[in-house]
Amino acid sequence: MNAFEKEIARHGHKGLLSQEIEILQVNMGLKCNQQCIHCHLEASPGRVEMMEWPVMELVLKAAESSRCRLVDITGGAPELNPHFRPFVKALRERNHNVQVRTNLTVLLEPGMEDLPDFFREHCVQLVASLPCYMEENVSFQRGGGVYEKSIEAIRRLNALGYGTQSSLTLNLVYNPGGPFLPPPQLDLEEDYRRELHDRFGIAFTNLLTITNMALGRFRKELVRQDQAETYMRLLRKSFNQETLTGLMCRRQISVGWDGTLYDCDFNLAIGLQVNHGAPDNIHSFDPSFLWKRRIVTGEHCFACTAGAGSSCGGSIIFS
Repeated sequence: MNAFEKEIARHGHKGLLSQEIEILQVNMGLKCNQQCIHCHLEASPGRVEMMEWPVMELVLKAAESSRCRLVDITGGAPELNPHFRPFVKALRERNHNVQVRTNLTVLLEPGMEDLPDFFREHCVQLVASLPCYMEENVSFQRGGGVYEKSIEAIRRLNALGYGTQSSLTLNLVYNPGGPFLPPPQLDLEEDYRRELHDRFGIAFTNLLTITNMALGRFRKELVRQDQAETYMRLLRKSFNQETLTGLMCRRQISVGWDGTLYDCDFNLAIGLQVNHGAPDNIHSFDPSFLWKRRIVTGEHCFACTAGAGSSCGGSIIFS
C-alpha cells in the first residue's frame, strides 16, 4: 500500500474506485512544437511517439460503447498528428462532443493557420494553455516568444467567436511557475480577465487552474533545485479528503498514443496502466469492466488532492 492509499484509508476509503466513463481522453502523441519546463510528459519537437489510425478506429468504437459525454484530445501538441483532422471529423460525424487541448502557438505553425476555422466548423471546444497573464512568467516556463504567439492565437480565435460566443468554448489553463499550489481559481480568473482585456482586448470562457505534478521535466527541475521533497511535503500536508469524490480519474479513462489504457494522463506519464483485472489496452476495451474499476494510484496523486484539488477540468472544490 503506497502513501496515498494509506492516506485515503485513514478517511475510510479502501482503494479508489471509478464511477463511470464520462470522458474518454486520447493522447495523440508526444510530439510538440514547444518544450515546457513543467511538462509531465516531457513532450518536445524531437519526440516521435504518435498514435496511428488503426488505434484511432478502436478509439471511435470505444467512444460509442462507453457512451462518454466528451472525447478530450491531448498530446504533446495533438494537432501535429497527421491523422488529427480526420479523427476529429470522424468523432463529430458520430455526434461526439470533442475537446482539444492546445498550446496555442501550434496554431501559428506552417500549415496550421486554418486550424481555428477547422475548430469552428466542427464545433470543437478548446482548452488552451496560458500559464500566466504576465509575459515573463510564460517565457520562463515555455520559452521566449511563446507569450506573443499565444496572444496572437487567442486574438484569431476571438475573431471567430471563441471565448465570446457560448457555443465556442475557449478555456485557458494556469500552471504554477514553481513548487507551490495554484491560488483560488475564481480569484485568479478575475485577474486574467482584467489583465488580458486591458492589455490586449482579448476574452476567454473560463480559467482552469492545474497543480503541477512532480513528474517529467517539472520533477527534474525540482531535483535540480533540491526542492523535490519540500514540494511533496507541501502536497501531502495539503491533502483534502473533500476532493476525492471529484477526482477526474473516477469519471474518465485515458488512451495512450499506442492504445494502452490509463486511469489518467499522469499515470500515462509514468507508465502506470489500468490494472486490478480491468482491460489495459484499447484492443480489449470493455466498458462493463472499466466503469467500476479500481484506480491505480501513486504518491503523485497527492497533487490532485491538495488544497482545492486539481483535475483536467481545473479546481475540484470552490469555497
